[in-house]
Amino acid sequence: MNVPVLDFTRFSSGLEKEGFVRDLGKACRGSGFFLLTGHGVEEALISGVFSKADEFFDLPTEDKQPLDIRRNGQNRGWVSEGSETLDETSGQVDVKEAFNIGFDLTADDPRILAGEPFRGENVWPELPEFRETLLRYFSAVHDLGVALHHPIALDLSLPETYFDSSLDAPMATLRLLRYPPSDPANGLGAGAHTDYGSITLLMTDGEPGLQIRPRGGDWIDAPHIPGAFVVNIGDCLMRWTNDVYVSTPHRVAAPKRKRRSIAFFLDPNPDALIAALPGTGDPLYPPTMASDYLRSRLNATII
Repeated sequence: MNVPVLDFTRFSSGLEKEGFVRDLGKACRGSGFFLLTGHGVEEALISGVFSKADEFFDLPTEDKQPLDIRRNGQNRGWVSEGSETLDETSGQVDVKEAFNIGFDLTADDPRILAGEPFRGENVWPELPEFRETLLRYFSAVHDLGVALHHPIALDLSLPETYFDSSLDAPMATLRLLRYPPSDPANGLGAGAHTDYGSITLLMTDGEPGLQIRPRGGDWIDAPHIPGAFVVNIGDCLMRWTNDVYVSTPHRVAAPKRKRRSIAFFLDPNPDALIAALPGTGDPLYPPTMASDYLRSRLNATII
C-alpha cells in the first residue's frame, strides 16, 4: 500500500496547488493515509506537548483518578489503562492510557448551558504550563486541519472554503496517548479500528507500533518521518463523501518500549449535517447530525 509523503507548502505557498490537490485526492481515495510535511506546526510546541504528556502520565494514579473520563463526561479527561476497547468485533481490551481535551469553553458558555452535544469544560491536572501548552497545540492543529480541508474541497470540485463553517467550533479531541511495553500475548496497544471523524492528525515519537490494513490486504507498518504528521481519513468524511474517500483500518501493536503519540481527531461542529456531498452520486447513507454520529461511535468503545 502506498502511503505518500505530501509537502503542504506546495499548497499553502500557492506554487503547486493543483499538483498537491491531485496528490492528496489520490491518497484519500487510495490508502486513506498520508504523511504531511511542511505543515507549519512548530517543533518546539510538539516537543512541549510530549514533555507535558510524560509529566501527566507519570503522576500517581490517585492524582489522575479525579480526572477520569467516566466521571467528567463529554469525552474529556483521563482514560485509564484497560478501560477502552477499540476493536468492536473482538472486544479485546486496549493496553494504553490516554488524556483528552476538547474545544475549550468556560462554564458559562451558552452552548454548555443549552446542553449542546459534546460541549463541556475541559479538566486539567495541576501541572505547570500543562493547560497553556495543550491549548496552544490544539489551536495550531485545528487551524491545520481546517486548512487541509481546502484542498479536500477542491479535489471534490467544491468551493475551497466549503467545509470552514462546519469546522469552526468542532467536536475535535486532542488525545495524549501512552502505550507501555507489552507482550503481544497480552493484547494490542489499540485494537483494529477506523477513526470516527473527518480527519486525524497524528504525531508519534518514532517508536514503531502503528499498523495499517489495506482493504482486502494484510497489516503493514506505517512509515515514519520525524516531525511529519500521519494523516488519515475518518469514517465521518468517508460518509460525507459518499464513500469516494476511504477510511482505512489501523491498530497499534504491542510496543517493545514505551510508545507515545499525540492524536488530533477533527470531528465537525455538532450541528453539521453529514449528507452526501454534491457531485458524489446517489446517497449511500441517510443524513445524520455530526453529534449523533460521533455519539454512536464513542458509546461502543467504553467498557
